[in-house]
Amino acid sequence: MKKTLIALLLGLGSTATSFTAVAQPTASLDARHAGYVQPLTAENSLLLLVDLQDMFGMTISSIDQTNLVNNATGIAKAAKVFNVPTILASANAQSFAGPFFQQVTQARADLKVYDRTAINVWQDSRVVEQIKQSGRKKIIIGGLWTASCVMLPALSALGEGYEVYILSDVTGDITPDSQQNAMQRLVQAGATPVNWVALMLEWQQDWSHKKTAGGVLKIASEHGASWGMGANYASAMKVGSEAK
Repeated sequence: MKKTLIALLLGLGSTATSFTAVAQPTASLDARHAGYVQPLTAENSLLLLVDLQDMFGMTISSIDQTNLVNNATGIAKAAKVFNVPTILASANAQSFAGPFFQQVTQARADLKVYDRTAINVWQDSRVVEQIKQSGRKKIIIGGLWTASCVMLPALSALGEGYEVYILSDVTGDITPDSQQNAMQRLVQAGATPVNWVALMLEWQQDWSHKKTAGGVLKIASEHGASWGMGANYASAMKVGSEAK
């Protein structure tokens, strides 16, 4: 009986040790991703839009092309309203993929487009230098195609300790399957999916921030699809305007 009791206690001790061993990676994972709990703000974000170009746009089927252009233009305008550092990068614009989406470059005439030959934009020292100089650790990426020209810089940024957020509605791929697989891989690697309207609202934080509220409502009205109706209503109710 005594031997049986000792064996039972030893077994419980071994089980407890196993539970502790399993819990350790979870604690480590929580610590590594603690930054994702912090909200995205205009002060900690950087927007990277990659290869939103005509040739790539014509090949995608995972998102309607008109919606993609609309969403990309909306978030580009929002970043300007909030003064969020924004980088536009293209691939072989003159010889292969064509110009960056005209709607985006017209909305952001203040920005240059960094053209390159490398598939991974993280291999372009000009782009990486801009990111490092910004001091921002939360990088928000949108672009084409998700499985390559979004995937590769996202993995590189994660490997260097940045927090990466993927604009799921400002990305696209040749097939829905390739888009889904790419997003799954990005999430497994540590990136977080977001959509552009939710991101803009997260930057806004509070409608009493009147300096940006009017701009947000204007962008929502122009690019927010059905939510634009709500933006028009909010505008009529004087949200973002000084009370009279």
